[in-house]
Amino acid sequence: MDPAARRRPPQAGAHRGPLDGDIGLARPGEAERRTVIGITGRYRPETAQRLAVPLRDLDAYLHDRYGTGLLTTLGRLNGPLRDRPAERADEDARREQALTSAHSSRLAGQAWFAAWLERIAADGTLTRLVRRGDAHLLGAAVRVLERLPGVLDRVSADLDRDPRNPARGQGDPDRAPVPPAGVLPLPVLAEWATGDTKALVPGTPLEQLVLRALAQRGGSSSVVPRDRAGRRILWESAGAIADDLASQVLVLNMGAQGSSVVCDWLRDAAGLGIPFRLTLHQLATDPVVPAARTIFVCENPAVLRAAAGELEDTSAALVCTEGVPSAACHKLLGDAVRAGARLHWRADFDWAGLRITAGAVARHGARPWRMTAADYTAALSEGESTPLEGPPAASPWDPELARAMAESGSTVMEERLLPALLSDLTRT
Repeated sequence: MDPAARRRPPQAGAHRGPLDGDIGLARPGEAERRTVIGITGRYRPETAQRLAVPLRDLDAYLHDRYGTGLLTTLGRLNGPLRDRPAERADEDARREQALTSAHSSRLAGQAWFAAWLERIAADGTLTRLVRRGDAHLLGAAVRVLERLPGVLDRVSADLDRDPRNPARGQGDPDRAPVPPAGVLPLPVLAEWATGDTKALVPGTPLEQLVLRALAQRGGSSSVVPRDRAGRRILWESAGAIADDLASQVLVLNMGAQGSSVVCDWLRDAAGLGIPFRLTLHQLATDPVVPAARTIFVCENPAVLRAAAGELEDTSAALVCTEGVPSAACHKLLGDAVRAGARLHWRADFDWAGLRITAGAVARHGARPWRMTAADYTAALSEGESTPLEGPPAASPWDPELARAMAESGSTVMEERLLPALLSDLTRT
C-alpha cells in the first residue's frame, strides 16, 4: 500500500480538516486485495481490476495499527510534505510584490518600461526568479535603469514638459553623478545601483534583465543580442560604457586643435590621408577638438575606404559610424559641434538608417546628406535591392522618404551612391 500512497500523497495542510478523496490500486495482487479488505472492512472480489481506498479509512487504519496517521507515516517515509496551495499563494504574493514595487518607479510612465515588465511577467522570467529566490533582481534592474544617463535624461525631459508634474524644472535629486567626460563604466553603475561592482558582468541574470529592458526601449521587442558588440551598443545607447577601449570611431582627415599626443596623431594621419581609429578612452582622457568646420558622416567603412583610396588627403573630414554610432563617435562629434563644426550625416536607406539619421539630427543638429526621397528613388533604379526588414521608421527631415521606402519595400546601401558621395567630399 505504501507505494501507491507515495504516488498520490494527500496535499499538505489536509491535517487541518478531514482527509478527502481516495487512492486507487490497479490490477491488485492477492495480498494487496486482502490488505484493502482489512483496511476498509469491505469485501472486494478477486476479479476486481481496481481497488479504491478512502484516505480517511487509510488514516484510521494506520492510527489503530501503528499509532500514527497517514500524514505522519508519509512524512517519515519521504520527508516533510509540501503545502502546495500555500506555496503557490506565497509565490503569487512575491510576484505581485515585485511587480508592484517595479511599477512605482519613475520610469513607470514610459511605454517601453511597462512593456518590459509585462513581458517578463508573461513569459515566466519573473516566476523563475521568484522560485530561485532572486525576486530582488527585478528591483535591482529597475535601480540600474533609473541611473542610466541616457534613460533618465529622456524621462526627466518628459517630466519637465508635463504640466501635471509639480517638480518639473527642478531636475532629478536622486540621479547619481556622471564621472568626468560623461563616461559611466558598468562597474561604477553596478556599484551605485546594487553595491556590487560585478553585478553587471556579462552573463549574470541582472545584466540579462537590464539588457532586455534596453532592447525593448530600442524597439527590438526585448531581444538581447548574443554578440558582444551588440550588447555593448545597447549599453552605450543608454549612456553606460562596457569597455572604453572597445568603443571606437573611424575617421579620415580629422585634423585636431591642441598639443596632445592624440591631436598630433590625428594631424599626422590627416596630412597623409590615412584612416585613423580613436577610442573612447583616448577621447575621455585626452580631449580632442576637431579642426574641421565641416564634417561628413557615413555609415559604412567602404565609403571611407574609397575616399581614402581616391581622394587621400584632399577629402573633406569624414567620420564612419560603422552602423549604430558608438559612444566614442558621439563624443567626438558632440565635441566638434560644440566647437562650431557642422555635420552632414547619412546612412543606408533602410529602417535602421532612418533611425540613425533621425537620432543624429535630434542629438547633434546634423543635416541629412543625400538622404532625400529623390536620392533614394534615383539610387533604387540603379540596381537590385534586398527587402526592407524590421519595424518601419520615420524620416522627419523628409517625410516622403519613409513613404517611398515603405512603398518600394527595398533597401539601398550607401555604397550605391559612392560617385556622388565622393564628389561631395571633393568639392568641400
